Amino acid sequence: MRYLFSLLLGLALGASSVFIYSLYPPVGLVFSIAATSLGIWVAGRFWGKRIYRFTAAVGWGFVVLRAGFPGINEEYLIQGDSTGVSLINFGFIAVVIAILSPL
Repeated sequence: MRYLFSLLLGLALGASSVFIYSLYPPVGLVFSIAATSLGIWVAGRFWGKRIYRFTAAVGWGFVVLRAGFPGINEEYLIQGDSTGVSLINFGFIAVVIAILSPL
C-alpha cells in the first residue's frame, strides 16, 4: 500500500510541476523544482526507506516525460523553450539529489 501511495504522490508532484512551471517564469520553475525535491524526499522520510523515494520519482518522471510529448491534437504541456527544458533537466537532477539524500 505504501508503494501505491508513493506512486500517487509522485504522479501528483509531476502534474503540479507541469502546471506550475510556467507561472511567472523564474518563480514558478524554482517553486516547482523545490516542491518536487521536497515531496520526493518526504516520501522516503515518512516511510523510512529509499525505495519509496524511487517509486515517487518514477511516477514524477512518467508524468513529466509524457507531458513533453505531443498529445492527440499535437499540443505540448511542457514547451520546448528554456523554461520547459530547464524543468526537465533541473527537475531530474533535483529528483536524483532527493533520492540520494540521507533519510
